[in-house]
Amino acid sequence: MRPLHEADPKVFELIKGEERREFDNLRMIASENYVSRAVLEATGSVLTNKYSEGYIGRRYYEGQQFIDAIEGLAIERAKKLFGADHANVQTYSGSPANLAVYMATMKPGDTVMGMALPDGGHLTHGWRVSATGQWFNAVQYGVDPESGLLDFNVIRELALKHRPKLLIAGATAYPRIIDFAAFRAIADEVGATLLVDMAHIAGLVAGKAHPSPIPYADVVSTTTHKTLRGPRGAMLMCTEAMAKDIDKAVFPGLQGGPHNHTTAGIAVALGEALTPAFQDYAHQIVKNAQALAKGLAGHGFRLISGGTDNHLILMDVTPRGMTGKAYSQALDKAGIECNYNTVPNDPRKPFDPSGIRLGTAGVTSRGMKESDMVKIADWFNQVVSIHDDEAALAKVAGEVREFCAAFPAPGISIK
Repeated sequence: MRPLHEADPKVFELIKGEERREFDNLRMIASENYVSRAVLEATGSVLTNKYSEGYIGRRYYEGQQFIDAIEGLAIERAKKLFGADHANVQTYSGSPANLAVYMATMKPGDTVMGMALPDGGHLTHGWRVSATGQWFNAVQYGVDPESGLLDFNVIRELALKHRPKLLIAGATAYPRIIDFAAFRAIADEVGATLLVDMAHIAGLVAGKAHPSPIPYADVVSTTTHKTLRGPRGAMLMCTEAMAKDIDKAVFPGLQGGPHNHTTAGIAVALGEALTPAFQDYAHQIVKNAQALAKGLAGHGFRLISGGTDNHLILMDVTPRGMTGKAYSQALDKAGIECNYNTVPNDPRKPFDPSGIRLGTAGVTSRGMKESDMVKIADWFNQVVSIHDDEAALAKVAGEVREFCAAFPAPGISIK
């Protein structure tokens, strides 16, 4: 990074500071991970110089010989990895990817049915502050207030009543396996297109540590980071029957030229995900999440749904005398990163909710195992009692830093 250091030492120092922070801390935000050095190099390549509006063999700019090959490689790897008929790797991010599905399947004012944000859904599943909740007639389903699980009898009744044109399965804070076949049956009964947003679980699906939605969904959207361990981008995969409409919605419907450097990073990450080592990693994520959940429950934390089947844990910390925001801020000072999050039927406001959300993808990428989750759970418990003691939190941060030093961070070389 010498050219950056010489040209802009301020930005250089800020980037190096972030690099150090990512190395020293337990990064347990469920939507974050570490990419390999190869993904970083592809993402930071000269491909950022190139404009490529259109699709392979049908561009509006010349000089696409290498861009077409790179995009084609990403598409073929995505189709092979997930068993999809068609893949679009041009979408800029998860939210635009979901919006492209709306554009391909509905008109403004049509009905969409998705999971409510406070119960674990995403903003783009029709929540009222999102364009998807303002441009479309949004109907929201939630989880059972007692079990924290999806109740498909309730979801079916809601779908029969409102007859959505688009039914969305998938979540951003739901720790259990989703029954995609049940959603398929409901979609067929009401004549809806089924979109599965697997942004959080894509790496688990790729690594065969979670059931795949591909056999059931008309369209599957996913980000390419999180558990999939790629760059900050997104993909859409769909049946052959929907391919033309999906591609047209992405370009020219919503976007101009794709970000070719990101496409290259996606191709590299998908290549990594096709290896046996990635399957080991995906299964270890789940093992770690379940070991961590057991440890946290043993310390008296209230886990939503009682545990986890995937990479994330959602827990209500108010029984321990804290709010999610205050607790997540105290954890950050102790070198442990997560995010405060609403829990189902949360009586508190979203900016100061009752819970936190955490995940094990990042720590698993560093090689941590179940026994390490026990130690991490102990730190979570310790922070509750010292949350207002800056010196004690700093001491824990030092312990965390020493602990993390024993686990290499992919893509980061600290000297």
